[in-house]
Amino acid sequence: MTIFADRFAGRTAVVTGGASGLGLDVARRIVAEGGRAILWDHDTDALARAHADIGALAAVRVDIASWEAVEAAAAESLAAAPAIDILVNSAGITGPTTPVTEFPLEGWHKVIDINLSGTFYACRALAASMTDRGYGRIINIASVAGKEGNPNAAAYSASKAGVLAFTKSLGKELATKGVLVNAVTPAVFDSPLLGQMPQSQIDFMRSKIPMGRLGRTEETTAMVCFLASEECSFSTAATFDTSGGRTTY
Repeated sequence: MTIFADRFAGRTAVVTGGASGLGLDVARRIVAEGGRAILWDHDTDALARAHADIGALAAVRVDIASWEAVEAAAAESLAAAPAIDILVNSAGITGPTTPVTEFPLEGWHKVIDINLSGTFYACRALAASMTDRGYGRIINIASVAGKEGNPNAAAYSASKAGVLAFTKSLGKELATKGVLVNAVTPAVFDSPLLGQMPQSQIDFMRSKIPMGRLGRTEETTAMVCFLASEECSFSTAATFDTSGGRTTY
């Protein structure tokens, strides 16, 4: 992995789901490339470890599915930093792996609340501070499941499809404000989310990837960090794929 020295110098990023997995990897790279990271997560112990591990500016415990909690986390983050320049919405869960006819209602609501509503809440809480300054980068982590739909994963697929539509809408709203909003659609890659899935589901998703392997976290991190940087200057409301050829649109 190539580190670009000072690519994020003077920039501060809020990373949701920042205590583990892709969120932590993105935050670590932003710090390594000269930026500041504020980690949002629900896991207090993991937050403390991640905070110390990467030298984050701050770590904020937040229930991303609660507007009031997100609003408070945004206020705390804006007080801790000169400005919030980057928002990476990485918090998410897979939810139950089961047919729609047997899908638990509480599981459906929890997945939608975290994956879709949580992304909306974070954007709602922080976008205005970016537009006021005339600069911002928002990256929403979606999934190829949001493009194609995975069987027995209706809530996850629907939530990620919602993230893609939300990204397109918000990106167009902010297109003249200096704030770019894009989504990334990974195929399955090695992350804590795999622990929430049965092996049969992982094997099914791997079988759909023409490259014949799972993705690597750093491959999606590299895409996210490009979109979070000033190098990304003429792409917004768009979807960027890291799927090993599974989706090509």
